[in-house]
Amino acid sequence: MPRLLMLIPLLFPLLLAGCSDPEPETLAAAVPIESGDSCHVCGMLIGEHPGPKGEAFLDRQGEALKFCSTMDLFAFLRQPENETRLSHAYVHDIGVTPWGKPADEAFILASEAVYVVGHDRRGAMGHTLASFADEADAEAFREAHGGELVSFEAIDLDLLGRLGRGELGGNVDPGMGGMPDHD
Repeated sequence: MPRLLMLIPLLFPLLLAGCSDPEPETLAAAVPIESGDSCHVCGMLIGEHPGPKGEAFLDRQGEALKFCSTMDLFAFLRQPENETRLSHAYVHDIGVTPWGKPADEAFILASEAVYVVGHDRRGAMGHTLASFADEADAEAFREAHGGELVSFEAIDLDLLGRLGRGELGGNVDPGMGGMPDHD
């Protein structure tokens, strides 16, 4: 009997493993921005504009909804009817890709990014949120271009409205969007 009691602690993890949920389904990967892709919110051609872009998925393996800017992405994500439907979203990591034409390989999960708002760089429709995988890159961008760092969770409709009205800085130099990239 003592041997049986010694086996119980060893078998317990196996019993629990049998009760756990199956391994979660993987998330759909970001997809390339192709020539002719238009923004899900405003309809503008995505590839014709500078700044970080976004993609949202309403289910784990569904079709990507593409956005010409992180501003339009968040305008979509933060609508009450969309917040509960979202599976995941991607944004460009501007710390590793040029502002003028972000590379498809630079997409990161939007929920894990650090953002700079109120900066002086121009996106598709004016101000957009600069997105970074690394907080040090975001801080360096903020030092060069102004603004403040915010988390994914801190981005709400109120913040987006204040950005759109220019209340958080972001006095965008119209020539900034077309400058050669060095960030």
